[in-house]
Amino acid sequence: MTIETHLDSARERARSERDAVQKKESAYKQFISRVQDLSPESIQRGQHTAAFTGGGTQISEAPIQTETNCSTVRTAFQDTVCPHSVDDRDDEPLLETIRAELSDSIAMAVAPTTETRLTRDLQEAIVAEAQTRRVELQTMNTALAREIDQLEIALSTVTPILEWLVDANETALTKLGFDALQARHSTLETHRESCETLLRDRQAFLHQTTSRAAKAGITHQTLVEYLYRDFPVDHPVLSTGVRLDGLCAEGQQTVRSHLVRRV
Repeated sequence: MTIETHLDSARERARSERDAVQKKESAYKQFISRVQDLSPESIQRGQHTAAFTGGGTQISEAPIQTETNCSTVRTAFQDTVCPHSVDDRDDEPLLETIRAELSDSIAMAVAPTTETRLTRDLQEAIVAEAQTRRVELQTMNTALAREIDQLEIALSTVTPILEWLVDANETALTKLGFDALQARHSTLETHRESCETLLRDRQAFLHQTTSRAAKAGITHQTLVEYLYRDFPVDHPVLSTGVRLDGLCAEGQQTVRSHLVRRV
C-alpha cells in the first residue's frame, strides 16, 4: 500500500522559501545601513531636490548637476537587494526593480534622468520604505516558521499511521481471530481520530494571521496558496489528512464485514 502525501515536498518548499526570505531580509538590512551611512547634502541654490508629499515625489526645477549621491543609492540597491528580487534569468531594468520593491516615487527620485541630490528628506524616505519592506519580510519569515512547524506536526501524525497501515496490510483479515479483528478496528478508529484532529487544527491555522508590530500581516491561507501554487494539490496537509482518514474508514468497513461473519 502506498499513498502520496506531498508533506515532505511541502516541508522542503517551505524551508527553501524561508531561506530565501531570510537572505532578502538580510540584504535589506545591508542596504539600509549603506544608505544611512551616506552624507546627504544640504539644499543649495541651483540644485535639483526631491520633496516627499502626500501625493508622492516632486522634483523642483533647477539646473542639472552632474554629481549625485543617488547613484550611490542605486549601486547599494543593486549590490544588496536586487539579486534577491530578480531571477538570474530576468533582465529587468534596475529602476523597475526599485519601483517594484520600494515604490514609484523612490524610483523616480533616484533615477539618473532626474539628477536629484540625496537630501535628508530623500534619505529618510528611502530608509523608511526599506524598513517597511524589512518588516514585511520578517513577518513572512515568522509565518513560514509556523508553517514548517505545522508540517512537522502533520508528518509526526501521518507517518506512524502510514507505517501501521503498510504493516497491517501484510496480514490477511482471514487469518485474524475475532479479538484481533476488534483490536484492528479500534486502532483504525484511533487513527481516524488523529486525522480528524489534524484536519481540525489545520483549518484553524489557515484562518489565522501572522503579524509583526501591527504593521504587517499575512493570512496563513494566502501563504499556503502562494507556497503550493505549483503542487499537484493546493493543500497538502488537508488532502493527506482526508485521504488517510478515508483509507482508515474503508479499513474499518472491511473489518466490520469480517466481524459479522465471525458472530
